[in-house]
Amino acid sequence: MREDYLWDRSGPPDPEIELLEAELSTLRYRFDRGFPALRQRPQSGWWFATAAAVLLSAAALLFRGADAPAAPTAWRVGSVPVLQGQVLRTGGSQVTLESQQVGRVDLGPGSELRAATSRQLELRRGRLHAFIWAPPREFVVETASARAVDLGCQYTLDVDGAGNGLLRVETGWVAFQSHGHESFIPAGAQCATSHKNGPGIPFYEDAPEALARALASYETGDAAALPRVLAAARPQDGLTLWHLLPRVPAAARGEVFDRFAQLVGVPRELRPGAVRGDAHTLDLCWNALNLEDTSWWRGWERPWR
Repeated sequence: MREDYLWDRSGPPDPEIELLEAELSTLRYRFDRGFPALRQRPQSGWWFATAAAVLLSAAALLFRGADAPAAPTAWRVGSVPVLQGQVLRTGGSQVTLESQQVGRVDLGPGSELRAATSRQLELRRGRLHAFIWAPPREFVVETASARAVDLGCQYTLDVDGAGNGLLRVETGWVAFQSHGHESFIPAGAQCATSHKNGPGIPFYEDAPEALARALASYETGDAAALPRVLAAARPQDGLTLWHLLPRVPAAARGEVFDRFAQLVGVPRELRPGAVRGDAHTLDLCWNALNLEDTSWWRGWERPWR
């Protein structure tokens, strides 16, 4: 709702306010005619019944399509509790949600968020910055294209109305999941998501520009960009190549594995299993990255699937 219009009628009104004004226009006070109720007593209750019907109709217009709030969640905006199912729209300023049990979430200007529960938020559009101190796996942010599962972290998530966006991790880890794809993003890395394909291939923010450009081209359907991704990768970009391994066509997996093995140093004996997409082999390849062991993040993966 545009507050300037309600205050001094400056700026454009909301369509719902225009409908409300139109409904009530017949009851508007007219200085040139006086007020009928002051000149004579109504002969029946029809006027009051009509006015009540108009007001009820106007109320229905204002609240039509709104999410029905329920019980309070653990989140608060200042001293005001956020209700389950409530939708928050930030307009031109930032809004901060805080929960002693979960953490702090800052919503940027122009954002829209629905509070599903105390542990689950739905970012419909805009920017969300989360600093979470709840145990790993308990806090989830849903978007139209992917689910971000906190694994003990601080991160920023930007999405548009269709669900296309970008997640950047500052500390800890975030698991990004949807459309049968899973991406595990450590601190210092980022991962795009699209409404069409879900979470993409993560890469470190300090990765060579040539790798970032080639990866963006590959993810938008340019298969010829894959050799450029492999050529630009550094040893630490094994994170990116590991995520590529199960997603490229089977005919290209050998090429990806060979570059991964060269950069990371895994035994060549793992090549047949990697080409087949064998889960155990891929776990062994991940462990060679010297990040978190697969037994750690797969333990968080199962409960939120």
